[in-house]
Amino acid sequence: MKFENVKNVERLFQIIRDECSGTVELVSSEGDRINLKSRLSQYISMVRLLDTEFVKELELVASDPAAVDRLLRFMRDGE
Repeated sequence: MKFENVKNVERLFQIIRDECSGTVELVSSEGDRINLKSRLSQYISMVRLLDTEFVKELELVASDPAAVDRLLRFMRDGE
């Protein structure tokens, strides 16, 4: 799923780490997949993503349908 104009990347990563079960991966523009359940991967990704005020586009793949629902709720409601 693709997200656009993500304003609170830190909160998104917190939700992925603490509230999503299964695997959640960030897909790079080259097609590489980075496991965002790993804190180290989150830190590396956050450093790259926080170079701007907000993230224009972000592609995530989640293995658990409940995680997909939670991520969509974050994007819709901002929480």
